[in-house]
Amino acid sequence: MKVDILTLFPKMFENILGESMLKIAQKKSKLKIGVHNLRQWTSDRHRSADDRPYGGGSGMVMLVEPIQKALVSLLGKNEFKNIRSKKRAAKGTRVVLLTPKGDTFNQRNAKRFSKLRHLVLICGHYEGIDERVREFITDEVSIGDYILTGGEIPAMAVLDAVVRLIPGVLGDEGSLHCESFEKNLLEYPHYTRPRAFLGLRVPDVLLSGNHKKIASWRQKEAVKKTKEKRRDLMFDNSIK
Repeated sequence: MKVDILTLFPKMFENILGESMLKIAQKKSKLKIGVHNLRQWTSDRHRSADDRPYGGGSGMVMLVEPIQKALVSLLGKNEFKNIRSKKRAAKGTRVVLLTPKGDTFNQRNAKRFSKLRHLVLICGHYEGIDERVREFITDEVSIGDYILTGGEIPAMAVLDAVVRLIPGVLGDEGSLHCESFEKNLLEYPHYTRPRAFLGLRVPDVLLSGNHKKIASWRQKEAVKKTKEKRRDLMFDNSIK
């Protein structure tokens, strides 16, 4: 998979890309990632990427032109034309704007994005982004109902959730099938050594060696935890 990130603050990504699964995915050649400073597509000597909003108001608004130029450069003219005309993007390409106005990102989105050939993430900043940028994207994504300084942290969250689902990235891909949000359930409880700690003991069934009983216990505990904490998931088909 190829991932391109458009941002005004590329240094924010330096550490996360060199750690954990994102580092492993790159070493295994499962992921090729480019972090691009939008200012390289600006046209004035000050490399301005924002300006005052028409109609007045507080804050600054990100310019549409640098984003459009960046997308043409990264996608190519034909692919950009397909996206702008709302045709199906060729070869599995999606252009995602990280914004509080977007659809809430979930595991279903992560699975869908993990199957792409090319994913472009656009990080908004300042007061907002010129509305015309929405003519050049395929998806708008939010990671929750709260406001962050910019789209960089949401882009990191989306990137991490997506990349770990790419076949061959995780050492034990079987673990993916038992995680929270699979089969509309939260994950069952986990325990490891010691068997007893401050009077708290590991459930006997996990020490029994009876895999059938362990599987039954884990299923019951997953249902119990989901009912307690996220009952809505049991009636939500969108995360399958």
